[in-house]
Amino acid sequence: MRERIAHALGRDADENALRDALKQQPDNVDAAIPLARALLARKCPNDAIEVLDGILLAAPGDLRALNAKAVVLDHEGRHQEAQELYRQALAAEPANPMLRNNLKLSLAFEGKTETHGANPAPQQDGRPFAALSRTSQCGSGSKS
Repeated sequence: MRERIAHALGRDADENALRDALKQQPDNVDAAIPLARALLARKCPNDAIEVLDGILLAAPGDLRALNAKAVVLDHEGRHQEAQELYRQALAAEPANPMLRNNLKLSLAFEGKTETHGANPAPQQDGRPFAALSRTSQCGSGSKS
C-alpha cells in the first residue's frame, strides 16, 4: 500500500513539474509529450489532447506534437482525425519513418490499407505509446 501511495505521489509530482515547465515555456514539446503520455496512461485522453493542442498553438506544425496528438486520437478510435494529422506531418517530412509507420498502423486499426507512402514495417510491438499503464482517474493535475 505504501508503495502505491509513493508511486502515485511521484507521478503527480512529475506531472506537476511537466505542467510547470509548459507554463514557463509553452512551446516545450519535451514537456508536453511526456505529460500527454502520462495523462493517456491515466485514461485522461481529453486532457492529453488539450495539452497537445496547447503545444500546437505555441509551436504550430511541430512534427512530434502532431504525431503525439494523432497517437492519442488513434488510441481513442478517432482514426480519420489521426490520419489527417499524420498526413499533415508527412507533407512536411515525407520520409519520416515514425510518421509513416504510425499512419500505416492507424489505417490498420481502422481496417484500411494505403498503397501510397505508408509502407514501412511496424516498429517494435506495433503499438504507439505501448508501455502505458491504466490505473488512475483524470483531473488530479492542475489545469492551466
